[in-house]
Amino acid sequence: MLPVVEITRLEEGEAGTIGALRLNKQLICLTLEPPDRENARNVSSVPAQQYRCSRVRSPKFGETFEVNDVPGRSSVLFHPGNVVEDTRGCFLLGRHVGALRGRRALMASGEAFREFLALLEGVDSFHLTIREEY
Repeated sequence: MLPVVEITRLEEGEAGTIGALRLNKQLICLTLEPPDRENARNVSSVPAQQYRCSRVRSPKFGETFEVNDVPGRSSVLFHPGNVVEDTRGCFLLGRHVGALRGRRALMASGEAFREFLALLEGVDSFHLTIREEY
């Protein structure tokens, strides 16, 4: 049985869209995406719906997961990063919200990303459901 990953978006603003990521109903970390810009490539959050994600090797981020079949987009990944400019339309993972150089940011991103990958060790794909609760 494939793992189930859920992202519940909690708030949205110009500093990005903050969500909570659960793996099989357990809270794992927070997410940061760009605000909704009508699914524009590299600058928008992913449309809220269900997807399948597959393990890939990124030239920049190494082993990670890609969100498949996002309409009109490719290379939507889970990866570490802190501020909305780091997302490029992807999902950043972090432990908590804070500030970096005076800007709203996700903190302990590398740690959260490594834990996400460790929890999915041996898994090649999973279901992702994105919901909005704001």
